[in-house]
Amino acid sequence: MLQKLNVNGMDFGVVFYMLAAVVFFIVPIPSILLDILLAFNIGVALVIMLNTIFMKEILDMAFFPTLLLFTTIFRISLNVSSTRLILTTGNPGNVVVTFGQFVGGGNIIIGGIVFVILLIIQFMVINKGSERVAEVSARFSLDAMPGKQMAIDADLNTGAINDEQAAARRKKLQDESSFFGNMDGATKYVKGDAIAGLIITLINLVGGIMMGMTQGGMAANDAFQQYGILTIGDGITSQIPSLLISLSTGILVTKGSNENDFGETLVKQLFGNSQVLLLAGSVLTFLGIFTPLNLVIFGGLGIALIITGYNIQKNIEQEATEEAVETEETEAEEVRRPENVVSLLQVDPIELEFGYGIIPLADVNQGGDLLDRVVMIRRQIALELGTVVPIIRLRDNIQLNPNQYIIKIKGIQVAEGEILFDHYMAMNPGYVEEEITGIPTFEPSFHLPAIWITESQRERAESLGYTVVDPPSIIATHLTEVIRTHIDELLTRQDVQNLVENLKKSNPVLVDELIPKLLGLGEIEKVLQNLLKEGISIRDLLSIFEVLADHASTTRDTDVLTEYVRQGLKRAISSKYFPANETSDVITLDPRLEQEIMGSVKQTEQGAYLTLDPEKVRAIMDSLGVEIKKFEDQGLAPIVVCSPIVRMYFKNLTEDYYSDLIVVSFNEVEPNVELRSVGMVTINDN
Repeated sequence: MLQKLNVNGMDFGVVFYMLAAVVFFIVPIPSILLDILLAFNIGVALVIMLNTIFMKEILDMAFFPTLLLFTTIFRISLNVSSTRLILTTGNPGNVVVTFGQFVGGGNIIIGGIVFVILLIIQFMVINKGSERVAEVSARFSLDAMPGKQMAIDADLNTGAINDEQAAARRKKLQDESSFFGNMDGATKYVKGDAIAGLIITLINLVGGIMMGMTQGGMAANDAFQQYGILTIGDGITSQIPSLLISLSTGILVTKGSNENDFGETLVKQLFGNSQVLLLAGSVLTFLGIFTPLNLVIFGGLGIALIITGYNIQKNIEQEATEEAVETEETEAEEVRRPENVVSLLQVDPIELEFGYGIIPLADVNQGGDLLDRVVMIRRQIALELGTVVPIIRLRDNIQLNPNQYIIKIKGIQVAEGEILFDHYMAMNPGYVEEEITGIPTFEPSFHLPAIWITESQRERAESLGYTVVDPPSIIATHLTEVIRTHIDELLTRQDVQNLVENLKKSNPVLVDELIPKLLGLGEIEKVLQNLLKEGISIRDLLSIFEVLADHASTTRDTDVLTEYVRQGLKRAISSKYFPANETSDVITLDPRLEQEIMGSVKQTEQGAYLTLDPEKVRAIMDSLGVEIKKFEDQGLAPIVVCSPIVRMYFKNLTEDYYSDLIVVSFNEVEPNVELRSVGMVTINDN
């Protein structure tokens, strides 16, 4: 509560600051209050300038554009108040009178010259330069944003940073771009402030002379002298904080981000080169000795620079020696230290290792886009299957052949391939009769026959009807298929917890009913893994949880719950495999076979399993193989449709023989889909 009150108090102070500026435009204020406010305004300008000098990150002053607007309005309101006092009473207070008399020495000519010089410095030098730098910085920041975002994605995919670090870097990048864009516009406030100060000063001078002559009974010369000094004092009083703010703006847009102290960095860059100091000192000493210039000043300064240069050179040599000794000690300590094997225990979920010949495809500096394709793979899988693919680690491996790559899941190699750099892979879709010359090979994802061709053959191959793909596409497609195949293994309890928390934001009642009252996180993970294993998307997590909540009270068998969920996802499964309002050819099971399968089911506490005789299993697989071959000969994907109670057991039965076989139940097919059985898996009566 205390913290909240403090924040509200700060907010109230800012509001009061702005409202006071508006009030000062309307309500006259006494000269003593004006003195206090002018001193406060100068103090605020000093604080802002010192903050810009000592800040380390550009976003430490992220609110500077807004602050610039506030201080400009407040300063102009004080200028208006002082103008009102000058014209009405001739007594704008101690601060204005002191600046007018002290800066100009009581001489209106000298004071006017000083005031004009301040205006020229602010308007022509600082403001104009700051405006140009801010404009260029905003343009460069915006142009560089896509490249920086790609660099963040690349670091994320290579594992150099995690998701939280990537999100923080993206937010910082967005904030910096917004800041430079705002600064581009905010510099116009500073320019307008300088113009307004000049106009108000002229009004003060002309108006003061007229008031002195018409209402004060003063002679023209006396009125010019008195009101001129007050006008100059008022102008200098407002221009000094304005100059400080302008200087702060220039420092901010030219300084950029630097984690080191500003003064230390500036001095090191200016006086860090000993050769420069020695040469500059020698030149100054020469000028003091051989020219009529003051020997004490030039000679003394030159000798000081020479001494400083020698000391810096000595320090550099000493630091180099210390660094070499420290490096040797560190290396010796590393040799003596016991090996830290904890870091070796980490296993990456997905790894893509490749030979040195494939490095150009992954190197952004050489025009490679493999990292971008990896990003697209993760997005594609997320949209297609509804789960987040872990970070894909890319690394080169000198032990591989130059053009070879391997894919690992949890540290174990599951696939490999080989490409030819600067070649393309051409595949005959089945209807191209004319052959082209090339190097015979096989497409790694689906093991289809293909030919490596050169760039010069690409156009002709495409015109003949061949499917032509480049090496990065080959690797990306292979990686995508491997991830699809093993996506169920990659789903962890933490991933499920993240999905649950995301769903809980919109459906807290459903999540609270299901977890942990009916099912644990591990049981839900198993159901989701079962779905992903057969390529069923879990993106509609709401429907999945609704089905689980309906049936988890009667059974906690994850395989049975998976079947209930599949039936709840009937529309998605049916549209995935069967076009609506069309006749689809499928394979069915002999009713006697279904009875045989159900009769061999044994229930245990660990789940159900089949007790079929191995010879009978072989006969079933032989019959299934005959039917599958009929479909493959026609270029069709075989789909088996059976009764709901048998689907799970038949799929498990065929897993070791035909892992990619699609098995659905009649309850997973929409009513508007027409099925035609063109084959039946049977068993012999024997």
